[in-house]
Amino acid sequence: MAEKIKKAKLNYGKTMLIGFGFMSVQIAWIIYNAYVPLILRENSVISGLAWSSTAVGIIMVIDNIFGVVFQPLFGKISDRTHTRFGKRTPFMMVGIPLCALFFIFIPRIQLLGILMLDIIVFNFIMSTWRSPVVAMMPDFVPSELRGEGNAVINIMGGVGVVLGTVSGKIITALMPEGTSESVIRNNVFLFGAIVMVICLLVVIFLVREPDNRLSKMDSLKLDADFKKKKAKAEGKTGLKQLGLSKGEKKSLIFMLIALFFNSNATDSIQTYFTTFAKYELNFKESDASLIITLFAAATVIGAIPAGKLGQKFGRKKTIMSGWVGVLSLFLLYAITRFQPLLYVAIICGGILIAFVTINTLPLVLEIGGVDRVGTFTGYYYTATFSASIVGPVLVGSMFDATKAFAADGQINYWSLFFYCPICFALALLCMSQVKHGETRTISEEIIKEAQQDD
Repeated sequence: MAEKIKKAKLNYGKTMLIGFGFMSVQIAWIIYNAYVPLILRENSVISGLAWSSTAVGIIMVIDNIFGVVFQPLFGKISDRTHTRFGKRTPFMMVGIPLCALFFIFIPRIQLLGILMLDIIVFNFIMSTWRSPVVAMMPDFVPSELRGEGNAVINIMGGVGVVLGTVSGKIITALMPEGTSESVIRNNVFLFGAIVMVICLLVVIFLVREPDNRLSKMDSLKLDADFKKKKAKAEGKTGLKQLGLSKGEKKSLIFMLIALFFNSNATDSIQTYFTTFAKYELNFKESDASLIITLFAAATVIGAIPAGKLGQKFGRKKTIMSGWVGVLSLFLLYAITRFQPLLYVAIICGGILIAFVTINTLPLVLEIGGVDRVGTFTGYYYTATFSASIVGPVLVGSMFDATKAFAADGQINYWSLFFYCPICFALALLCMSQVKHGETRTISEEIIKEAQQDD
C-alpha cells in the first residue's frame, strides 16, 4: 500500500478540466461583485431613496445568505444523486445555462421589481451548483493528492478571476471608440455568460462523470449509511459540552469575533471599491474592477510567506502584524488621499491580509484539537460568513449616514477607508485576548482538508 501511495501521481490534465467548473463560478462572481453595486446605485428607484446605499448593501448580501443556506443542502443532495451523467454534472447541466441567461439580463433591466427577481433567481440557481462543482475534484482525486489537486483547481479559478477582471478591457478594445459604459457593461455580462457555458461544455464532454445509477441493494445500503450519519450529526455537542477550559473558550470566542471584524473589512472593500473608485476617483468601471482584483491576487502571493512567518514567529504575532500593516496603509491613504498610495495600500494590503487568513484557521483548529476539526471548522466559517452577510449592510448604512450629514447631500465614499481600519483595529483588540492556538498538533494535511470543506 505504501508503495502505491508513493507512486500515485495527480492527473494534471484531468484535474485542470475539472477546474473549468470552478472557473465558471469565479468569472460570474468577479463580474457580479464589480458591476452590480453600480447597477443598483444607478437604478432610478434606489437612487431616489434616502437609504439607497443601505438598500444596495442588503441586496448585495443575498448571494451570501443563499450560499450559507442552500450550498450545503445541494452539496448533500448531490452526494445522494445517481444518474447516467454522474452525481455532480446534472446540477451543472441545469444550473449553468440558467445562470448564464439570468446573468445576461442583470445590466439590461431597468424596472426594479424585475431586476430584483432576476438577481434573486440568479443567486439561488448559483447556490444549487457551486457545491457540486467544488465536490467534483475529490470524486476523481485520491485523498493523499487532494491538496495538490486543490491547488490546480484554484489556479483554474484564478483564470476565471483574471478573465472576469479584464473583461471590461477586452470588451472596450473590441467596441468602437466612444462606446458608452452602459453598452460595454452589457457586453461584459454577455462575455461572462458565454465563458460560463464554454466551461460547462468542457466539463460535460471532456471530464465525463461515470454512470452511477444504483441497484436495489446499493440503494438500501446507501439509505442505511445516510440514517447512521444523520443520527451521528444529531448527536453533536455545543460549545458548552466541548470540554474546553475557561481560557480556551475565551480565546475561541475572541478569535471568532476578530475573524468577524476582519471579514467585515475585507468583504466591504471588495464589494464597494468599484463604486468608490468610480464616484470618488473618476475611474472607468473596467479600471476599478482591475485594481480591486490586485487585492485578491496579492493575498495569493502572500500565502506562502504568511505560512512560513507563522511557523517562525508564531501565528498570533503574524496575524496581528498583518492587521497593523493593513490598518496603517488604509488609514494613511484615507488621510493623505495621495493617489500612488492607493496601489500600495491595495497590493501590500492584500499580502498583509494573507498573514491573517493563512494563520487564523490553523489557530482555531488548534484550540479545538485534532478530534474536533469538523466542529471548529464550522465555527470558523460561521464567523466569516456572518460578516459577509452583515458587512455590506453596515457599510451601506454608513454611506447613507454620510449623505444625511453632508452639506451637499452627497455620499462620502472615502468613509470606506476609515471604516475598514476601525474593523481591523477592533480585530486587533480581540486578538490581544487570544492566548491559545500556537501548539502544533494539527497536521498540514488536516488543515488543507478543512479548507477544502469550505
